[in-house]
Amino acid sequence: MARGHGFGLSTAARLALVQRLARQREGQEQQGTADLRGFGSIPNLRDWGLVREGMSALGIETPYFRTHEGRAGAHSLIGNRDVINFGSYDYLGLNGDRRLHNAAAGAMARYGISASASRLVSGERPVHGALEAALARHYGAEAALAFVSGHATNVTVIGHLMGPRDVIIHDAAIHNSCVEGAKLSGARRIAFAHNDARAAERELASARRNAARALIVVEGHYSMDGDVPDLAAFVAMARKHDAWLMVDDAHGLGVLGATGAGAFEATGIDPAQVDIWMGTLSKTLCACGGYITGRAELIDWMRHTVPGFVYSVGLSPPLAASALAALEVMQAEPWRVAKLQANATLLRDLCRARGFDTGASAGLGIVPIVLGSSVRAARVSAALLERGVNALPITFPAVPEKAARLRFFLSAEHEERDLRDAVAALVAANDALPPADLTG
Repeated sequence: MARGHGFGLSTAARLALVQRLARQREGQEQQGTADLRGFGSIPNLRDWGLVREGMSALGIETPYFRTHEGRAGAHSLIGNRDVINFGSYDYLGLNGDRRLHNAAAGAMARYGISASASRLVSGERPVHGALEAALARHYGAEAALAFVSGHATNVTVIGHLMGPRDVIIHDAAIHNSCVEGAKLSGARRIAFAHNDARAAERELASARRNAARALIVVEGHYSMDGDVPDLAAFVAMARKHDAWLMVDDAHGLGVLGATGAGAFEATGIDPAQVDIWMGTLSKTLCACGGYITGRAELIDWMRHTVPGFVYSVGLSPPLAASALAALEVMQAEPWRVAKLQANATLLRDLCRARGFDTGASAGLGIVPIVLGSSVRAARVSAALLERGVNALPITFPAVPEKAARLRFFLSAEHEERDLRDAVAALVAANDALPPADLTG
């Protein structure tokens, strides 16, 4: 059985599940090819069936796809019940801000809801250019380009930029979108130990001589651990080895630095030293989509050739307008950033004081609670929800089985009482389970 698919089950429980799966597969084999239109031959589909069966056998309801019946801010409505919410990326609490709503409504009244075409043909609207110009200014870049999906931004940009003769060096904890983009490119892909710049340089030095071009990809603020890389070291490395440096700052904008400018402000580097900045519109900027900033020649080439832009409908005008408004509010109201960072630091420190493992979290916007078992993470999450707190589990294969965790996203909207109540609920939920709950 694949590592982690037992969710930390005891040996006997794992054996029972394996036997059940074996019987199920034996039945499928006996059926032969009778169901020619079925999808049972997909390996991951069968594995997911095992996970689902295991959860059912343990009486664990899926913690995913929880329905929020209103705006999911610092509080939310789940099951017609108010809960303290740590499952959303609304870092600066702007998703309900009237200024963003007015900007979106104005754009919708003028341009409609959809761009209704690729921007290359007839989907271009003035608000697209205004947003991109503001993003370019923010990063001290010559130009920017906005896409309809953050995940697709990394996939299509990396997949189009690099090729089979190239090498991509990336952090082992990099987002799935970057990994998928690297696979699409056909380039040699090498992962280095998380946040280890020395390991990254060893890998780059070894691989560079045999590669036509090289790309280093890191995150400005890692979404699983809440830690920050030494960007200055990666900048120096890129220059030394004639490589490009790309920083995915999806969770950095609005979170890192005294004014929320992002990873470059937090680490004290000139943003122009990074060749490619990537970010998303769905977190601090409360919209949906992604963006790239960089040199004008690069952005102009992407605008005319990158498949995920050229062959996709343009960003919805109301979303572009609301993202632009959010960026302006963020820049004008740095108190929101200070409140967010204070909240994250307080929650992290309260959890550490109660003996929880918060990993390498910098206490800026993301706080993981490492519980060491996917089953335990799922059960604590369920127990937390019963106590009025929404915090989602991150389980294998998104993280190694022994690193399964709850992940708390903080917001400037959270109040101190929310944080103290949440930690009290976490302690109660965790203590309600046996110390070795299904981890043997």
